[in-house]
Amino acid sequence: MTPVLSLRGISKSFPGVMALSGVQLDLYPGQVTALVGENGAGKSTIVKVLTGIYQPEEGTISVDGTAMRFATPGDAAKAGVTAIHQETVLFDELTVAENIWLGHAPRGAFGLIDRRAMRSKAVELMRSIGADLDPDEVLKDLGIASKHLVAIARALSIDARVVIMDEPTAALSHKEINELYELVETLKAQGKAILFISHKFDEIFRIADRYTVFRDGQFVGEGKIVEVSETALVQMMVGRSVDQIFPKRTHNVGAEVLRVAGYNHPTEFADIAFTLRRGEILGFYGLVGAGRSEVMQALFGITKPSRGACMIDGKAAIIRTTTEAIAQGIVYVPEDRGRQGAVKGMPIFQNVSLPSLAQTSRGGFLRLAEEFKLARDYTSRLDLRAASLDQDVGLLSGGNQQKVVIAKWLATKPRVIILDEPTKGIDIGSKAAVHEFMAELAAQGLAVIMVSSEIPEVLGMSDRVIVMREGRIVAEVSGEQMTPETLVRAAAGIQEAA
Repeated sequence: MTPVLSLRGISKSFPGVMALSGVQLDLYPGQVTALVGENGAGKSTIVKVLTGIYQPEEGTISVDGTAMRFATPGDAAKAGVTAIHQETVLFDELTVAENIWLGHAPRGAFGLIDRRAMRSKAVELMRSIGADLDPDEVLKDLGIASKHLVAIARALSIDARVVIMDEPTAALSHKEINELYELVETLKAQGKAILFISHKFDEIFRIADRYTVFRDGQFVGEGKIVEVSETALVQMMVGRSVDQIFPKRTHNVGAEVLRVAGYNHPTEFADIAFTLRRGEILGFYGLVGAGRSEVMQALFGITKPSRGACMIDGKAAIIRTTTEAIAQGIVYVPEDRGRQGAVKGMPIFQNVSLPSLAQTSRGGFLRLAEEFKLARDYTSRLDLRAASLDQDVGLLSGGNQQKVVIAKWLATKPRVIILDEPTKGIDIGSKAAVHEFMAELAAQGLAVIMVSSEIPEVLGMSDRVIVMREGRIVAEVSGEQMTPETLVRAAAGIQEAA
């Protein structure tokens, strides 16, 4: 079979970083090719090359065997290459049809936009992907899944032959993910060549026909998905065996550090009560909307509970602001690291030192040497991959941004660290590193709260697990009670059979 699109010898560099070095990639009609690699492997860069955002310094791009140059995103679109990104760029105040055809709407007499044609073509496009949406509905009134369908319809509106899906399931529920799988099958039947990028191996092995592996900006291998095992794929990704994603821990749990009693919020949660001990990792599990993150944000002073008490070392702690939380030794690593955790546009070392300026300044003046030392000490412990500590944190991969945010809060020497979805969107190698470091923190006596939606992670890392449902704690399990079935039943409100 002849590939629709081929890359050969593609190289792309940035100051101090070789993002891609002679990589290759083939995409075939009616097949899904999974692009696999750790954060920083070059996946995002190759997507930008394919869509005309970046131009490679070396190598060739061929469509149907003919060499082409994508000097602009428009060139890529004309060649039939389109991308559906993890964070779709849509406009809430425009209608479904207007979002789909924005920038290339059908036109009638005198070059005016033909709104009737725009609506009818929008309906036709959505039907082709199984979406039943009103073309005149304003986007802000739709749910996340429906917006995702609009983004897909927009991508296909250019009569795409190559469809790139970059972490497409990140914000979707299980039901919506299954619907996306059905859509992928529809696109395959239409002869589209699909590049699928995901960190979730269950997704890759479910829908991919082929795989291509990148590591550190280089091509490692490719083949048919039925001819490779998960273990072999991981070894290709990381260049080593990741036998134990969840490190073995000695459970030296000490004295109580934190006690929360009767925490309530008018709309988010009610009757929250739990304890946390020194050297313990306490897992919080629940379905989307259970209220876990909202409780953690209240503990960190982002929001205020309507009533309830918080005690640190047996003494009442008043936490009305994040400053007061940090002073009490509580820090929070948020789920949305890009918007809430890191300050893009600032270098790594300043991101790390930001909450610790009192440590790195003298007489009101910052000391760069001490800022660098602080950042170097904590980022090296997390195996941060960056050209230098001067690098803009916004240029790092998602997993490395997460490490910067964790390093930032560890530099404040907290007593309680709250990690909200600490490995969301990062690759298996980085997950293992974060898990190892979490275990190290607990071994050093830090009290850890881990909010996670991944059952293997919750069970593999936690000493105890608290399960939340609809803003309330519905179960607390430990030891032999910590099973996938127990967590899912409690989170979903399923009663044990009589």
